[in-house]
Amino acid sequence: MADVGELLMSVLSTIRVPKPGDRVHKDECALSFSSPESEGGLYVCMNSFLGLGSQYVDRHHARTGQKAYLHITRTRKAKEDDGNSGSGHPPKKKPTRLAIGIEGGFDVEQEQYEEDVKVVILPDRQEVTSEDLATMPDVVRERVSLSMAGIMAADSVSHTLQVQQWDGEVRQESKHAADLKQLDNGVKIPPSGWRCEVCDLQENIWMNLTDGKVLCGRRYFDGSGGNNHALLHYQETGYPLAVKLGTITPDGADVYSYDEDDMVLDSKLPEHLAHFGIDMMTMEKTERTMTELEIAVNQRVGEWEVIQESGTTLRPLFGPGLTGMKNLGNSCYLNSVMQVLFTIPDFQSKYVSNIDKIIDEAPSDPTQDFKTQGDQIGIAPQMFKALVGRGHPEFSTNRQQDAQEFLLHFINMVERNCRSGSNPSEAFRFLVEERIVCQQTQKAKYTQRVDYIVQLPVPMDQATNTEELQEAERRREEGDSSAPTVRAQIPFTACMAALSEPEILTDFWSSAVQAKTTATKTTRFASFPDHLVIQIKKFTFGLDWVPKKLDVSIDVPDTLDLSGLRATGQQPGEELLPEVAPPPLMTPDVEVKAPVLDDSTVSQLCEMGFPLEACRKAVYYTGNTGIDAAMNWTMSHMDDPDFSAPLVLPGCSSGPGTTPTESLSEEHLATIVSMGFSRDQATKALRATSNVLDRAVDWIFSHLDDLESMDVSEGGRSAAESEGGRDPPPGPRVRDGPGKYELFAFISHMGTSTMCGHYVAHIKKDQQWVIFNDQKVCASEKPPKDLGYLYFYRRVAE
Repeated sequence: MADVGELLMSVLSTIRVPKPGDRVHKDECALSFSSPESEGGLYVCMNSFLGLGSQYVDRHHARTGQKAYLHITRTRKAKEDDGNSGSGHPPKKKPTRLAIGIEGGFDVEQEQYEEDVKVVILPDRQEVTSEDLATMPDVVRERVSLSMAGIMAADSVSHTLQVQQWDGEVRQESKHAADLKQLDNGVKIPPSGWRCEVCDLQENIWMNLTDGKVLCGRRYFDGSGGNNHALLHYQETGYPLAVKLGTITPDGADVYSYDEDDMVLDSKLPEHLAHFGIDMMTMEKTERTMTELEIAVNQRVGEWEVIQESGTTLRPLFGPGLTGMKNLGNSCYLNSVMQVLFTIPDFQSKYVSNIDKIIDEAPSDPTQDFKTQGDQIGIAPQMFKALVGRGHPEFSTNRQQDAQEFLLHFINMVERNCRSGSNPSEAFRFLVEERIVCQQTQKAKYTQRVDYIVQLPVPMDQATNTEELQEAERRREEGDSSAPTVRAQIPFTACMAALSEPEILTDFWSSAVQAKTTATKTTRFASFPDHLVIQIKKFTFGLDWVPKKLDVSIDVPDTLDLSGLRATGQQPGEELLPEVAPPPLMTPDVEVKAPVLDDSTVSQLCEMGFPLEACRKAVYYTGNTGIDAAMNWTMSHMDDPDFSAPLVLPGCSSGPGTTPTESLSEEHLATIVSMGFSRDQATKALRATSNVLDRAVDWIFSHLDDLESMDVSEGGRSAAESEGGRDPPPGPRVRDGPGKYELFAFISHMGTSTMCGHYVAHIKKDQQWVIFNDQKVCASEKPPKDLGYLYFYRRVAE
């Protein structure tokens, strides 16, 4: 032991005790999936507190010279069979609470481990246990023991990031509860037998706590629920709180705040109910609460079990490319997308084949390096999620997110980090040609833009089982609780027809006639990518602008031929519309004043997630006529290149270097220029995003086609990559080839909206479909290809 003691003494100056604020990575390797439970355990550097798997600790020692590591190994304790199948089935014990990791909520597996901790000195991996330390000099024993205890007691980075539990039933006190106005109108509500005062509906009945009006609730995404009369009453009167009749018990009731748009607590509920003659202490529950309804939706057989392939015994799979990813609470959207991306050769060659080079070039803290965390055999979900979400208002949180939005966000990050060298996002990049024809002159205008995803509309009027849908709807309206849930059957060909059919523009300003007229817009592919992503537009808005999900089944094909959607460009003999700007809306001698906008309408639009400047323009161009008109304008202009650009009136003095409110930040300009863009390009990006740097960087990568003078390394396509030797289209580099594809993966969503539910990926490997359900990886027996949300196709070589 004398030799080991002397060795420890020689490295004592490098052994640190963690202080508040130190990042301690004691649960996962900074370069791999390795953890204390992995073979070989985890080595934590006692100087930098980085965690390293056994295959990387020698490399870290050679690179940094650090010798002292805390070696942590954990062995899982055997546990009694809990009755679950382990094959992807939902837990047999039904949840009674809308929560995760809480009694009565959805189960989260909690494993028990036996832990072994000792100090290891490299390069010979000499081991020092706690017992060995007791025989060493005081100065060595105290320093090393304090470091060991500090590392083990510190909250690991992954623990800090991880959601241990989530309770969807925790509600906040309504701001209206304490001083709620109640009308002395003599209204008294009976203890039972409630009906909607407008439509006579007897289920999902709510009473407004201001005037005692008894009305039906919202219509749910599947057609059940109410007819929105309680919501309409709020919109007419502004009376904010309503209680769900049938949920009132001595313990409380469901109270909803329309103003706060959430379920809330009302500490004065007994008093508010008594005002209308309801004795809360004598009431009994006769209807399911909103929580019980949401739990039922999250377990509904029609989608949840089919997509997860519950009810069948699935054979677990292991090996390269078959590693599951742990769900960090609400990270299934990330897991599903990353599993699919790393089956694509471009991402494999960028982040997997170059693993040795990536690790050798990694910075001192690889947990903050995009390339290092982007390696598939080294994706540590906690670190990776924290890195890709850093600074983003949604992906930095632990809320559920839209897989399609995350995919685009990740592609933007790849674009940002791959301006030199190979860029795997090129596999998805393609050019779209838009052809607008003035119906009065038949002259045309052609524009091109870059895109990464095809958004496929769902024409509900083309359902092939219309009679079944109508019958199910009729039975629900009649209050038949046994009415089956019927899913609309939509032909894939109908979706493609809706995508390719010309769009009628009724308010098009034609430069040929110098006036507004009607035009048609046709969208076609100017290039076909190596890998095509198709999003089924299942998420939409109802008539009351409440988000809803379309419950549809689409016969998505295994092979796809899009050759007929190839853009042809200007036709022989076809005249183009003159490049003439539209005239100003007001004469130069008229003073241009800032528009007076309805702030409440602007706020409502912003709360739906639209950019502030887009909301201001929507209200301005619809003449302050209300939320419906502004929402219609917003939805029809979302694809405009200047959608989020500042509102600038004709004749305003806002120059190219300013936003309407402030000068552009020189620091922001310098930051974007340092990324390889010109000052003009940086100026345009900042002007389009109200001088917000993060938004400007995202904007510039999603509007490469708008930056006509861009000098990017991608240049243009090579002739060899172009189909039939076509000249490459202008703009950033795109790969081109035949428009024939085969399906190799799809991501499915379960739940009522993108903000809740669960994502699962199915990937075809060696002609066998495999289901990736977070950590569970199994051979798929019945891949539900008709219920997917994102579909991934790869080009078929001719």
